[in-house]
Amino acid sequence: MKQRYYSLDVFRGATVALMIMVNNPGTWGTMFAPLKHAPWHGCTPTDLVFPFFLFAVGNAMSFVIPRLQEAGDAIFWKKVIKRTVLIFLIGLGLNWFPFVQWIDGALQFREWVSSVDPTKGVRILGVLQRIAIAYFFASILAYYFKPRTLIYISALILFGYWGICAVLGGEDPYSLAGWFGTAIDKDILGVAHMYKGEGVPFDPEGLMSALPAVVQVVFGYLAGVFIKKHGQVDWLWTKVPTSSEPHFKLLSGLFVTGFILIVLGWIWSLGFPINKKIWTSSYVLYTTGLGIMTIGGMIWYIEVQGVKNWLTKFFDVFGKNPLFIFVLSGLFPKAMALIRIPNGLSDAGDQLYITPLSWFYQNVCAQIPGVPEIGSFVYSLLFLALMWIIGYFMDKKGIYVKV
Repeated sequence: MKQRYYSLDVFRGATVALMIMVNNPGTWGTMFAPLKHAPWHGCTPTDLVFPFFLFAVGNAMSFVIPRLQEAGDAIFWKKVIKRTVLIFLIGLGLNWFPFVQWIDGALQFREWVSSVDPTKGVRILGVLQRIAIAYFFASILAYYFKPRTLIYISALILFGYWGICAVLGGEDPYSLAGWFGTAIDKDILGVAHMYKGEGVPFDPEGLMSALPAVVQVVFGYLAGVFIKKHGQVDWLWTKVPTSSEPHFKLLSGLFVTGFILIVLGWIWSLGFPINKKIWTSSYVLYTTGLGIMTIGGMIWYIEVQGVKNWLTKFFDVFGKNPLFIFVLSGLFPKAMALIRIPNGLSDAGDQLYITPLSWFYQNVCAQIPGVPEIGSFVYSLLFLALMWIIGYFMDKKGIYVKV
């Protein structure tokens, strides 16, 4: 089946748009509950965004892998290694950017490891680095193994990860203190290069939790193959009869598979809690199930019903330059933070400063009547609109940044 589903492009664009929106509130202190991550166990709508994006990466692979298989091993390894390294280095550069910071009233170079506090430095891992690692290993699996075998390998990885967490973890192996992966990250990365947003060195995009994230991409790839072939595959739901309705087997397969994965994720969570920060196996099944059903809904809405409106076009803009727009959404606030606007004096009489984006939030968005969360949310939407405008003009000019 050669049909290209527009709904997959919209899905990819929607995940990028939502990642930008939830990562750029007016202030982290006032956000509507659905826009926050779960404190530890659990899953909010925001916790769906990243796994959905990895799932979309797998979808895109279903179009690329067949061409690479035809091109041969040399081309495959060259392209996959190049793309992996580039995405990883872009993510690392984004963490380090803008390479200078204000210290004692002067811009100073941001050191790889702080000479003042050796526990602080540039974070090595992050969202793009997780994407690069998961893409690399998922590409190898998709290139060398058939879909049915990939299902078995994925199950082995998910069960193996559960066992490793349980055996190597502490008294409470699925807690912040007990999770085994933190010790490995400290040994390999070093405390200075780890995320500390939880109050202690702990990286939610750590090395060990990348293992089940690979499966997320593999599942996206399998879903993409299933969609490409209109559900006419010999490795899933083979007993569903062919229908005169061209989308029947495809949509029934997607919705049934999605529902089963959600239920299996719920059941597994009784022993291995759904948790984004350590990317548990139950979280993979649960979010994959929701991702499959979301894509199924989009195919029904866009392909079957033929609906293409302002909303689908809005998300499609993000899908045309996903990596560029996402990176820009991280670079822009950091660059603007180098500009300082005088903002009164401290109690000690020292000059205080505010960044342009913070000034805009405090003097415009935060002034909107109602609860503080409204102003913070409006800021997110305006920031998203700015990124969309840039993406729209790039699309109109035919500028597409590929990696």
